[in-house]
Amino acid sequence: MGGLKLVEIVEIFIGYFLLFTGNIYGKIEAIPMVWQRPDGRKAYELRPVSFVKGFTNNAPGSVLAKCGETKVLCTVSVSEKVPKFLVDSGQGWLTAEYRMLPGATQQRHERETMKLSGRTQEIQRLIGRSLRAAVDLTALGERTLTVDADVLQADAGTRTTAITGGFVALAIAISKLMKEGILERSPLVGQIAAVSVGLLDGEPFLDLNYPEDLAATVDFNVVMNQNLGIIEVQGTAEEGSFSRSQLNQLLDCAEKGIDQLLAVQRQAIPQE
Repeated sequence: MGGLKLVEIVEIFIGYFLLFTGNIYGKIEAIPMVWQRPDGRKAYELRPVSFVKGFTNNAPGSVLAKCGETKVLCTVSVSEKVPKFLVDSGQGWLTAEYRMLPGATQQRHERETMKLSGRTQEIQRLIGRSLRAAVDLTALGERTLTVDADVLQADAGTRTTAITGGFVALAIAISKLMKEGILERSPLVGQIAAVSVGLLDGEPFLDLNYPEDLAATVDFNVVMNQNLGIIEVQGTAEEGSFSRSQLNQLLDCAEKGIDQLLAVQRQAIPQE
């Protein structure tokens, strides 16, 4: 080393190390971690999505919606009556009910009978609001469509899977009602899909599964129509806060996912 003292050699070594880390101020900073998805998906990648049509025989519309390990049975029934506030209005109604079966989760989920939890009420209202955005209630006439979403297996994203699968079941039911002459024309005026997104280690991720849903510092449920217009956004910071820039990133992420879901839906719904 040409007579350099040990202390000088150490200083040179430290200098090269700091230069290599790219920190000119001589401070060693932690390298930010990037969330590794448990199932190996990329940040903007959906879980495998499919719709098993005609899963049950009696309801006009029946679909088993699968999103990864989340499985939701979506059925649509029709009744020739409307709520009291719509009687003699010439307008129909669409409502939804949501339940999670006891064996849907790793630990038995208590069956809701006499009293619904706040979570269940909130989710079924979300499903109803979202799907009504795709229906001309006047064209429906004075009849009610009930969308039932029963979670058979839960791995997060049950409400978004219920909305996305519920629309497919709705389209199938309406097609059948038209063929039977019950409806003169289709009351469908749009297409609806939903997906979850969240921030993990500060980065946006699409379609969270259960471990990701637990780990996310921010999580959103986003509902959009066929034009990627926003129907509803549910979002919260589980800890701290998030910036407007991060909000935009999450919505961009959701938009990419919903665009893909709309395409999968179109392959499953009847083309009139």
